[in-house]
This record gives sequence, structure tokens and C-alpha cells, in this order.
Amino acid sequence: MEDTQPKPATPEPSPAPSPAPSRAPTPAPSPLLDRIVVPAANHVEHLNVNQIQVVVRRCSTPNVTEETTYFIPRNPVVDAGTNTDPPVVCCPLLRRVCPCPPRGLLASLVTKVLLAGVLFGVVWSITEDQCLPGGNLFGITVLFICALIGGKLVAFIRLPKLPPFPPLLGMLLMGFLLRNIPVVTDGVYIDFRWSASLRNIALAVILARAGLGLDPSALRKLKSVCIRVACGPCIIEACTVAVVSHFLMGLPWVWGFILGFVLGAVSPAVVVPSMLLLQKDGYGVEQGIPTLLMAAGSFDDILAITGFTTCLGMAFATGSTWYNLLRGVLEVAGGLVAGILLGFLIQYFPSADQKHIVMKRSFLVLGLSVFAVFGSGVAGFPGSGGLCTLVLAFLAGLGWGTEKERVEEVVGWAWDVFQPLLFGLIGAEIRISQLEGHTVGLGIASLLIALLVRILFTFVCVFCAGFNMKEKVFIALAWMPKATVQAAIGSTALDMARTKNDTQLQKYGMDVLTVAVLSILLTAPVGALIIGLSGPLLLQKPKNSACGTAAGGEDDNETPVTYESTL
Repeated sequence: MEDTQPKPATPEPSPAPSPAPSRAPTPAPSPLLDRIVVPAANHVEHLNVNQIQVVVRRCSTPNVTEETTYFIPRNPVVDAGTNTDPPVVCCPLLRRVCPCPPRGLLASLVTKVLLAGVLFGVVWSITEDQCLPGGNLFGITVLFICALIGGKLVAFIRLPKLPPFPPLLGMLLMGFLLRNIPVVTDGVYIDFRWSASLRNIALAVILARAGLGLDPSALRKLKSVCIRVACGPCIIEACTVAVVSHFLMGLPWVWGFILGFVLGAVSPAVVVPSMLLLQKDGYGVEQGIPTLLMAAGSFDDILAITGFTTCLGMAFATGSTWYNLLRGVLEVAGGLVAGILLGFLIQYFPSADQKHIVMKRSFLVLGLSVFAVFGSGVAGFPGSGGLCTLVLAFLAGLGWGTEKERVEEVVGWAWDVFQPLLFGLIGAEIRISQLEGHTVGLGIASLLIALLVRILFTFVCVFCAGFNMKEKVFIALAWMPKATVQAAIGSTALDMARTKNDTQLQKYGMDVLTVAVLSILLTAPVGALIIGLSGPLLLQKPKNSACGTAAGGEDDNETPVTYESTL
């Protein structure tokens, strides 16, 4: 009789070797040893389709029966660790390059294509024809992608010991090509209202970045030389352009000053990377030249934008000259008051104890900036919106202290989206078929004359600042590139003229935009090359490690400060 309950028994020698009960068999040359052993009779094991179950009963004593279950694979070549068939690899090289399922770069590419396809399907199901060729959304999407590609291609152009070319050139050229290739122009269509709205949003974003990036300590650290470099060349160039364009291009005086303030701003997008490269190598650091130019860039741009918005309000106002002058002053005062009120408001709301405070502050800054730019136009005071945005962003950042850096990061993400749109749309506004040869020629002549006057006056502004002759020449040459502000405000006058349905005003606005685009194409790459080539020749490397103080500083023991413009 056999007991139903198995009892432990002492193993005895047997002619046939019995494998030790083990979950993982020990590999051996014999195929029978390459198996999984289940020591208990009542143990349930799921079989693989390629396994055979064998049950062996053996009576070790009269009252005990020992039962062992073997799982023998059909294929003798198995994985000893998992008791499964090894994967069949027809081409190991192909499997490494293209794994299944995909991973790495291939999986990322497939995921992005899938997301883009789902997004297109959702938007198409809502807007229908707007997502198809000839629709606004299709045109904006194609322009955005092409502008990104153009920026990446230009960024890949690297010359030894020279600063990189600004990606905005590639974005601008891509928009220009999309507008002037006959077959592409018909499919990539963007209504001028959509284009104007997107450019105004980009303008609001860039003004918010400029306001947040201002550091009040810059004026205290850099003393009077910063004020002279930031204000003097901008005002002189604006006046020069106004006079020259009035007599050469036939622009009215107020439109001449609009063009002058558009061209009067220097581009930190070109100056700052070039200065950082020279500062890294130590050129001019002991004299504080990179610090001076990077700090003065933001103030120069704000002065140009303020003058532009004031003249813009006067150009579209109706009434006598004295009334228009008074209206310009009122717009400036109104923008300041509104910016101060809104800036103090978002200093304290949301309060510091709330959750997700960074996102709330970022939303308020961007939302109020866009509202100020658009709302001022609706209210009939277009010149006050830009100044209001600058003031509210500056005061908000001043109240937040070091916490404003996280808000700046979020606003920077918004700029990363709207920068390709801004430069692409600016380039798309230029049509070769509508350009007049004498307008382009006179515009280039006006630009060159204004640049010459600007360089000479910048050289004068840095007298009595402690710089030698070579350093003065470098500062004058480095203070000429134009790009970001020209793209942001260059088309604003044309957009407003289109809303008035006035042919003559539209012609003036197109002249301003054409000269602004020419200034970007001519001065941005040439300025970057001049800074990169002349810097090592004209600037000195530091003689000691205690360098980097601001030019004109009175205390040599002050902590070095480096100012980077967020434009």
C-alpha cells in the first residue's frame, strides 16, 4: 500500500542517476539534463508549447513512493536560464541598427511623426479647409517648420575662431524663399490679419523678455559711459535716418523718424554671443568692454522702441501738429502709468504661498503683455502698449527678486516658439515682384549713411572713458548689427496702414519694412564677422586674474558683473 502523503526518504544509490530537485537545471552535454525539475507531485507548472512532460515514480522504501516531474524540451538547443527557445536573429547587424520594437532615435522619430499626425487629424477635423494647402493653418505650419530648418542650417555654419552666425538669418531667408517661389507661394498662404496678429504677439513676448531682463544695478555699476553708449548713438542715428530718408526717399518727417527709430536699435542677438566668445578668451575683459556692450544693448533697444511707438501714434493721429505732439506725450505718460499699476499688481498677486506660482506669474506677464499691445491699438493709443509692457515686466521682476529667473525661463520658451514665426513672417512680407529698384537703392544709401554717422558718434561717446584708441574703434564697430528689434517692429507700421485702407500709408509702411529687412541682411552677418575678426586684433587680454569689472568703475574691489540681454 502507498501512502497518499509523501514522506522524506533517505536517497540510496541507484543504477540510473536521479537529478537533484532544482528550478534551474545545470547545463550539460546531455539534452536530458537541460530541463526544469519540479520536486513536488502536486506542483502545477505551465508548459511551453515546445516542452514535453515526463513523470517518473520510484519506490525508495515499501511505504514511500518518490515522484519526479521532468520537462524535456522538444528542441535540445534552449536557453538554460529561462528554458525557452533563443530568439532567431537572421541579421545581427540589422537588429542592432533597427531593433524590434524600435528604441532610441528611431522610436523618437516614430513618436514625433505619430504625435504630428494625431495633432493634424484633430485640427483638420475641427477646421477642415484651414489645414489643407491654401489655408492659413497649413501656411503657418509650413512656415514655422521651414524657419526652424533654416535656423538650424545657418547655426551649423562655423568658421574657426569666429562667432556663429545668428540663426535668425536662416529663418528670414526661408520666409523670403517661401514667398517668392512661384509654385510654393500658391500653397503657402497666410492672411495678413493672421500674420499681423502673430507678429504682434511675438513683439509682446520680446518686450516682456526685455523688461524682465533689465537689471537696475547696471546703471549703478557702469556709470555714465553706459548711458552715453546706450542713448547717444540711437538718437543720432534716428535723426540722421529721418533727415536722409525725407530728402532721398520722400518720406514725411514723422515716417522718417519711424524708420529712424526702427534702424536705431542694436541687436543683442548678434552682439551678446560675440561678446561672450571674446569674454571667454579674455579679450577686453579687464577694461570691461564686453560687460559695457551687453548692458547697454537692452537700454538702447528700449529707447528705440519707446521712440518708435511715440512716432507711430503721431503718424496715425488726425489733427494739428501740436495736437499730435501732445498726443504722443500723453501716450507715453499713459503707458508709464498703466505699466506701473499693472507691475505693482502682479508683484503681490499671486502671493508667495500659492501653488504653481511660477506658471501663474508667467501667464500674467505674457497675458498682460499681449493685452497691452493689442488693447492699446483697440483703444486708439497704439504708442502706449509697448512702453506699458516694458514697465510692467520690469517692475514685476524687480519685486520678485531672484525668483524672476524661473519666470524668464518660461517666457523664453514662448520666445522659442514665436521667434521662427516672427522672422519667417517678416521675410515672407518681401515680394521681389513688388520691389522698386530705386526704393532698394535709396534705402541702402540711407542705411549706409546712418551707419557711418552712428559709428563716428559712438567713437565720440566713449571718449574720456579710460579706453585706448584701438578699444574705441572696436566699440564703435561692434555697435552696428541689427536684427531682433527691426524684425519685431519693422512691420508694425505696415500692419496699421493696412487696417486704414490707405494706399499711400501702405507704401510708406512697405518702405520702412524693406529698409528694415535690408538692414538685417546686411549688418547681422557683417557685424558678427567684424566683431569676431577685429576683437583679437584691437582688444587686450588681461594681465592679471582680477578682471571683468565694469568700464569706468571707481572701486577695483567690486565683484565683476556680466550683463546679458534677453533679446
